[in-house]
Amino acid sequence: MPGDRTRSPGTSSGIGEEVGRGMLHELFEEESITALQGREYRNRIQQIEKWLADATSDDLSLEQLSAWAVGHADWNVRRLAVEALAARFVAAPEARAAICEAIHDDVDWVAFTAIKVAGEHRIPESVAHMIRISGWPSNFTKPAYARKPVGCGAAFTKRALLDFFGSVDPEELRELENRHFAELRAQVATARREPDLRDVVLVPAGPFIAGARVTDIGPFQMDDSDNPLRVEELPAYYIDRTAVTNARYAEFLEAVGSSKEFAHPDEPEGKDYTPAHWHDPRFNPPELPVVGVDWYDAYAFARWAGGRLPSENEWEKAARGTDGRVYPWGDTWSDDKARCVFTAYGRNDIHNLADLEELLVTTTVAWPEKPVAAADSHPDGASPYGALNMAGNVWEITRTNFFTRADMAPFFKGRTGQEFMNRPEAFHVLRGGTWTSPPVCLSTFYRGKDLLTDRHNEVGFRCVYDAAPVTER
Repeated sequence: MPGDRTRSPGTSSGIGEEVGRGMLHELFEEESITALQGREYRNRIQQIEKWLADATSDDLSLEQLSAWAVGHADWNVRRLAVEALAARFVAAPEARAAICEAIHDDVDWVAFTAIKVAGEHRIPESVAHMIRISGWPSNFTKPAYARKPVGCGAAFTKRALLDFFGSVDPEELRELENRHFAELRAQVATARREPDLRDVVLVPAGPFIAGARVTDIGPFQMDDSDNPLRVEELPAYYIDRTAVTNARYAEFLEAVGSSKEFAHPDEPEGKDYTPAHWHDPRFNPPELPVVGVDWYDAYAFARWAGGRLPSENEWEKAARGTDGRVYPWGDTWSDDKARCVFTAYGRNDIHNLADLEELLVTTTVAWPEKPVAAADSHPDGASPYGALNMAGNVWEITRTNFFTRADMAPFFKGRTGQEFMNRPEAFHVLRGGTWTSPPVCLSTFYRGKDLLTDRHNEVGFRCVYDAAPVTER
């Protein structure tokens, strides 16, 4: 829903004597318009249209028209304000910005109007907005190019883009597009951080066997039925050889400080990236994986490092290779290849869920004394690509939503955890198991989940990076 439609419009600074401030306010006043019906409503809209058409430049305020175009409660007023902005103030950056915002209005004819005037007036800023709707003109003008237009919007957008560029030739359009976005691409290239590839392994492109290889529930009653056996294909990428360590995370804290340059747009207000267990001597040695971070912390770190959080498919391939193995090292469990509940607690008599729960409730803020191993430990348990501790030690955060399997797209800013903890959009996938987990959770295919704001001493993360430069088109 674009703009803030709760405010009532004021009056412009220059108003014709025949209109008067009170009358103009009444003419555009939101509550009075929304209360009208039938002929009365149509008459009011006609009055507004006539006033906007007859008003002199002194009668109109750029600021007020812009506010109406993106924020008025009535869509016809927004539509007419867009037309007036284009007719009277199109040279002003504020007017062009409002028109571009109106391109994404949730009412079709407001958006269509903005698209039409953007093309007619060749508004440069509008091109990026319209390409998001219709795609690149150099593509859709190719002979026999397949696309899925849906009604008037696609037609208006296509016409507006062709009007802007002044060509229908695909090759010429490609050159014009490149020229138009050259400055923006240069800015993006300058701002792009080089990926931190100091300690990564390469996962080659190609297919791999994904999903669970067992169907029985087992004594620990862990359900693997949500990850069916299948084949997935991925492009090449790099992944951190180890989980992000406290030492590396400290570099991030030092570099970023209070800046929100790398924050997710939905990040909670006043977010502090300092891990919850930063001062706990059991978890804060520099060689240990950082824990006590939430999804927003991990997201910001990954952006700062020039990478991103892995999807669960990227994580799974890096952990198991292409042959569908159960653990990173093979199909047979081995206590000396991973940190799990047996090794963290020094117990080997945990045989089922009841045993596990009885042990876990004895955990305290001081015991076990050394629950987590160094991030580069267990070399014999390495994955086929050389990644370490992808089974056990700490769960690892991914960018995948547990329920939809799409990338996380949270929208909870300004709300408390209690307000969204029952929403599917709030849960990301965890992979790999942790120091409190039995071997079944340490398999390469077991899917855990966590609320995106939770900060546990059992959860860390690692990053992935493109193996080749990403093309812009």
